[in-house]
Amino acid sequence: MNASLRLSYPSCWSGIVASWSDSGKGFNSGEPGLRIAELYQSVQGEGLLTGVPSVFVRTSGCNLRCWFCDTPFTSWEPEGETRELAEVIAATLAYDCQHVVITGGEPMIVPDLVPLTRALAAAGRHITIETAGTRFLQLDCHLMSVSPKLANSTPSPERDAGWHLRHEQTRHAPAVIRQLVATYETQFKFVIDQPADCEEVERYLVEFPEIDRRRVLLMPQGTDLETLSRTAAWLEPYCSEHGLRYCPRKHVEWFGFRRGT
Repeated sequence: MNASLRLSYPSCWSGIVASWSDSGKGFNSGEPGLRIAELYQSVQGEGLLTGVPSVFVRTSGCNLRCWFCDTPFTSWEPEGETRELAEVIAATLAYDCQHVVITGGEPMIVPDLVPLTRALAAAGRHITIETAGTRFLQLDCHLMSVSPKLANSTPSPERDAGWHLRHEQTRHAPAVIRQLVATYETQFKFVIDQPADCEEVERYLVEFPEIDRRRVLLMPQGTDLETLSRTAAWLEPYCSEHGLRYCPRKHVEWFGFRRGT
């Protein structure tokens, strides 16, 4: 951990940070830490907590390859350095912010995610995990934000034949979804590109009747306001008519499509 980070978190959290430096609990045990692409404070732009100031811990690495992935620097071309667990805890707690969003990539495949959430929860932080719902972990989480990948997400064989097959085989994990719903408070966000995607969502909700429709959000695919507005014109009325929530991508509206927001 560098000196600036040692000094950056409030002294009242020093015991929490230090407690995770013991061997066997994380980065000193010989196990990998966390590969972090970004760590910053902004405002949540999607989902039930839209508008809430939050610290975003964006891990790098993903077990899927959505063709429309808006963070390819965590999937197709992963960036970031592996950082010690205590360093990530300190950097996150350095922000005077109650809400923490751990996102990716796919954070549920990242080593040391469990002790990270435990330490942040011990510091009184509200934790949201953003996941595609293909892996289950028992961890500290106040909102499990699940974004199941529909058929519309699969990359074409022409782009990458290997990932076309792997993505299609991995994206739907019914047993994991049932575990997540049974264990955590959830919201479900579906990326919608065409009207046919809404029909697939309805089939999905029939498969999983335990999912509360009131916590299901449909979000337009796109990273520019013109595309998002064009889809919103028909998707928002659809949500109203079918008892679902429309989910705008407010961070694109507020900041434009750029990193660190």
